[in-house]
Amino acid sequence: MPLQVLLVEDNPGDVLPTQEAFRKADPALHLHVVSDGAEALAFLRREGAHTYAPRPDLILLDLNLPKMHGLDLLAQIKQNLSLKTIPIAILTSSESPMDIASSYGMHVNCYLTKPAQFEEFRDLVTSISDFWLRRVRLPQ
Repeated sequence: MPLQVLLVEDNPGDVLPTQEAFRKADPALHLHVVSDGAEALAFLRREGAHTYAPRPDLILLDLNLPKMHGLDLLAQIKQNLSLKTIPIAILTSSESPMDIASSYGMHVNCYLTKPAQFEEFRDLVTSISDFWLRRVRLPQ
């Protein structure tokens, strides 16, 4: 069964290189994109338009999101017994020590800062794909 990744990202300029890097790393992978925290919760809870959404094998989460901040979304996911085992990688432009500490305090699996250059960003996403989707054993 192909791996499922949920990308929670509101910036189209970051969505495109993420899609390209994952497509190159594993063409069978399904990358689902939602643009805000509220939509991400609906996807994960299979509500509304997301009734048939798959359970993601990995969540890539930006922090600066409309409608619900990424840390608030992270807290809700980690409080939900059926969702809290999904690995979550923060992928954000924030280098704030407070954001980093808060994320790890809520049991995020890793915190990555987005590089400014396109090629570096694509390389980072490729390394995320290689590590999380090829090397790591994920829960079923």
